[in-house]
Amino acid sequence: MERKRIDDYEPGPVPSPKALDRFGFIKQEFNAPPEGLSKSRTVHDHEREERRVRKWRKMIGIGGSDWKHYVRRKPNVVKRRIRKGIPDCLRGLVWQLISGSRDLLLMNPGVYEWRQILDATIIANELVLEQLVIYETSASELDIIRDISRTFPSHVFFQQRHGPGQRSLYNVLKAYSVYDRDVGYVQGMGFLAGLLLLYMSEEDAFWLMVALLKGAVHAPMEGLYLVGLPLVQQYLFQFDNLVKEQLPKLGEHFAQEVITPSMYASQWFITVFSYSFPFHLALRIWDVFLHEGVKIVFQVGLALLKYCHDDLIKLPFEKLIHALRNFPENAMNPDTLLPMAYSIKVSKRLAELKLEYEKQNGKQPQPGESSGKQK
Repeated sequence: MERKRIDDYEPGPVPSPKALDRFGFIKQEFNAPPEGLSKSRTVHDHEREERRVRKWRKMIGIGGSDWKHYVRRKPNVVKRRIRKGIPDCLRGLVWQLISGSRDLLLMNPGVYEWRQILDATIIANELVLEQLVIYETSASELDIIRDISRTFPSHVFFQQRHGPGQRSLYNVLKAYSVYDRDVGYVQGMGFLAGLLLLYMSEEDAFWLMVALLKGAVHAPMEGLYLVGLPLVQQYLFQFDNLVKEQLPKLGEHFAQEVITPSMYASQWFITVFSYSFPFHLALRIWDVFLHEGVKIVFQVGLALLKYCHDDLIKLPFEKLIHALRNFPENAMNPDTLLPMAYSIKVSKRLAELKLEYEKQNGKQPQPGESSGKQK
């Protein structure tokens, strides 16, 4: 029996028009701010955003031509501006520049092409890709199709069944499952690809996924999606210890209620907060994540627990689990949460805990790992 591909399906009906927020998500009608207040904030935000965009355009140059030079000259300015948030109109380009994916794309012309068959042998980063084919058979096809409708279902781009957004998402995930058969496709990867597709083309999104999972700039993420989720297990071990050390009373309460990070934090790492967090907050986290590495996931997680500490410490098991999966709106304000996260120092301890985890699990550290680079 011939395996069906997404192109074999007819697009479903176009969803009825609804009010959308500035990111393209269906607006929640409750808790709308007073009209006058909303307008004044919009004007103020617009003016501030224009000033920021002008600074950023000057910093990156046309098409990113000045980026590397500016980063070398003023790394602290770049870091500070990224932490304040990349302007939304430039976010896609800057993400490609800071992740190293733009370089990968330029080094691998033709790998991601819209043809039925691409016969090529391309060497990139010591990987040999034989006949990388968008429409080549993948064992993950049916899993990808099944999960597509669950990815950002309230976003206008992905709402139409088998429509342009869902087809693009399928194409990127399918291409990656062919590119890296060891990883293939795992549920959760769709939120990474979906987020990227809202800011860039399919080809750009594909190469940014390659940059992340293969480690173009920071430590490779592919261990989050390999069989057994080995990197997830490591991160949860590290996070558990950080909670016990930095929030000892809460850590003790978690132990009494038999709460472990695997019950609430796995998706934080697997989707880098893109699964259930407010989109405006997820974007700000991704800005920093692509520039500074995975430590921001630990920092944000600890900052959330710290912010809600006094409430969490009073809750019994069932209410505690609910609270850890549904943080209050005031805790999700990026202008409050992120400065708190940046103030939490974790790099040195993460490196130590990584070595400790590897020792406990019988893995020999690689030469030079004692310095513990985990970004």
